[in-house]
Amino acid sequence: MRKGTRAAALALAAAAWPQALYAHGGAHGEPSPFDALVLVFGMIPWNFRADILLVLALAAGIYLTGWSRLRRQADGAATLSGLALYLGGIAALFTALVSPVDRLAAESLSMHMVQHILLLMIAPLGILLANPFAAVVWGLPAAIREPFAGLFRDGAPLRSALSVLTAMPVAWTLYVANLWAWHHPALYQAALEYWWLHDLEHWLFFGTAVLFWWPIVNAAPLFRPTRPLGLRIVYLVAATLQNTLLGMAIALPERVLYPFYAAVPVIEKLSPIQDQALGGGIMWVSGHMYIVPILVLVARRLIAEDDAANAASRGGGLDLGPGRSAP
Repeated sequence: MRKGTRAAALALAAAAWPQALYAHGGAHGEPSPFDALVLVFGMIPWNFRADILLVLALAAGIYLTGWSRLRRQADGAATLSGLALYLGGIAALFTALVSPVDRLAAESLSMHMVQHILLLMIAPLGILLANPFAAVVWGLPAAIREPFAGLFRDGAPLRSALSVLTAMPVAWTLYVANLWAWHHPALYQAALEYWWLHDLEHWLFFGTAVLFWWPIVNAAPLFRPTRPLGLRIVYLVAATLQNTLLGMAIALPERVLYPFYAAVPVIEKLSPIQDQALGGGIMWVSGHMYIVPILVLVARRLIAEDDAANAASRGGGLDLGPGRSAP
């Protein structure tokens, strides 16, 4: 078979395979694992809202423009890793708010918890780790670039407000209070019934998460000096504990906390109480994701100390403290 014909046949088979699996199941008529993927991304409607798509497109477009300008100006000013992290954060927001995940979250508490993880952990961390401030400034039109940067200079009201909001006690309290408040049955139920309240919930999740992660990531612009390593570890451990408690509070009760889901049982193999237990379990286990930044922080500190020790030894002696060295 000629290469072109073979490639065409493979492409045709690849295109036809999902439909065949979805129509006929696996080899013995049983549903295949691919059926779930086809169902989620083919059968469940996407949430193509113009306002959400416009915000995400603007955020991505401004960053890409600035990143390209910086990359042309100087080597290292715009990195591929930063680009991947930022676009990954935008993709997480897109998945949470536009993809079938959003529709499923309105019918399943467990999927709602997945949506919350995307908004609280994945998207804000990706965007902040990209350290996007310089690229965003350079991505703006020249006429508004300087006024925008001026909002973050010393003494500016916005910078003063963000300096307070990103202080560790304030950021942690806002993040945790917002998280627990929206999972209270009354407010959670109301958010499922009113779309505007649900939108507010999502953007408050993302906004307070950005404030929460800022003291850990130390992205530009810096509002205060880098926090000590021990303080950042305690901060994250405390977040892990509260997340675990919230997951337990949802998973362990033997009654339905959110009656909305009892009225829309679309997952045939899960009862509302089972779906609730699964959702609480997801929240419970997701608390361990805070351990990953702890490990990264410790690893970075150890690497920095190792580099310092190597530099001292190359300088002619071992560093034994201020004013002391070994020959």
